[in-house]
Amino acid sequence: LYLPKQNILFVIHFILNNEPIQTELSSGITLLDFIRYHQHLKGTKIGCREGDCGACTILVGTLGNNQMKYRSMTSCLMPLANANGKHIVTVEGINVQDLSPVQQAVVEEGGTQCGFCTVGFIVSLTGYCMDNQTANYPNAIKAIDGNICRCTGYKSLERACQHIVKDLQDKPEENHMDWLVKQGFLPTYFKNIPDQLESLHQNILFDVKPLKKQGSLPVGGGTDLYVQRPEEMIYFDTVNLFDNQEFKSIDLVDDFIYIGAEVTATDLAESDLLKTYLPNLENDMKWVSSTPIRNMGTLAGNLVNASPIGDLTIYFLALNADLILLENETERIIALNDFYLGYKQKDLKENEWVKGIRFQLPNEPMMFNFEKVCKREFLDIASVNTAISLVLENDQIKSAHVAAGGVNPIPCYLQKTSAFLIGKSLEKEVVIEAAKIMDSEIAPISDARGSEAYKRLLLRQLFYGHFLNLFPSIFSLKSLV
Repeated sequence: LYLPKQNILFVIHFILNNEPIQTELSSGITLLDFIRYHQHLKGTKIGCREGDCGACTILVGTLGNNQMKYRSMTSCLMPLANANGKHIVTVEGINVQDLSPVQQAVVEEGGTQCGFCTVGFIVSLTGYCMDNQTANYPNAIKAIDGNICRCTGYKSLERACQHIVKDLQDKPEENHMDWLVKQGFLPTYFKNIPDQLESLHQNILFDVKPLKKQGSLPVGGGTDLYVQRPEEMIYFDTVNLFDNQEFKSIDLVDDFIYIGAEVTATDLAESDLLKTYLPNLENDMKWVSSTPIRNMGTLAGNLVNASPIGDLTIYFLALNADLILLENETERIIALNDFYLGYKQKDLKENEWVKGIRFQLPNEPMMFNFEKVCKREFLDIASVNTAISLVLENDQIKSAHVAAGGVNPIPCYLQKTSAFLIGKSLEKEVVIEAAKIMDSEIAPISDARGSEAYKRLLLRQLFYGHFLNLFPSIFSLKSLV
């Protein structure tokens, strides 16, 4: 596959399986196309090209403190630039002399039929084995929540997961990569990757600033751009913002939590700081697409997309977050609620970039809840989603912020509903009246995800769900419906 070079910003260096790669190809081409058409590794399949099916799943290894961290990602949405300085692993790169325990488990349980999706499942499950988390069945299933199979009905794959979990019971917390190599989960070259990347990092360029140049385009995770503009993106030289450490932090400063633009949904779910104040955060993030997309999709991408049903957008609207915008070295801070001017219209100047967001922690404990319904339980965009944050004082609502998606042309902060709740007691009459006010604030339309009437009913039920989940000793479904 030949692609014309644009204004080359830098040479891309990475390791593909056990081979060092150096390329000056247009960095906007997808890693999937580079793997298949330039390296001729055909195990990584072309499926949906939208990050939905998982047939193109790869493992992306990053080096930190001389240790490797691997994440599963969809190569169909990953710009070549984002491979810079990393270890990229395809299904060919995890082959050992015999079948690995992962491959053997899938074979023994009949976990493949047509075989097209099989490589994606193998790669995802191998990545699960490499993760230093507790080996249990739910975690194994979570690892393949971004892989779709049209043949098996999944039961054979679920049984294979049980086998794999059993095989991992003796995996140590320390030096677990060496153990995986010894047990035949990985080929021996994995032991040399940290030293190879360390050497590579001394000679490559990281943290490229978001400067506009002719023929170039700054890109974060790519999970939206490569769905909406795939034909156009391959002719850009993309600037990798995804690995810019300036935009990757999650910090507590005074009474504000600051979250960088390039923080992913996985980063949010794994943040001990955030989970201190949002204890259900890890479970909430499971509703955001799938594991590979959560590993790639960034906070800024979700916010700037301006989708009326953006999950992270609704989440942080309910936290009354501010948006931090950057133009050269000048910051501008606006309420996230004021950022959306109309359908896909934003208060964003031509040369401004999203630096991150911030939200203020209340003095009293905060109650927070997120709800989402979509046509599939996971790996799907919302029909309707909603979030709420409440602060109580003397059994009264001191502050309230309610947001909803899929019910207006923009991500919707429910101003009247939020204002009504302030100062009220936790009583069923208050919740029922608030739901009526909420219904007056929305204007859903009938589309492929449901009729207008359905979305109104669904939002009301999810709004009741906030109070049922947060205050189960006060409210019951029978009392509200």
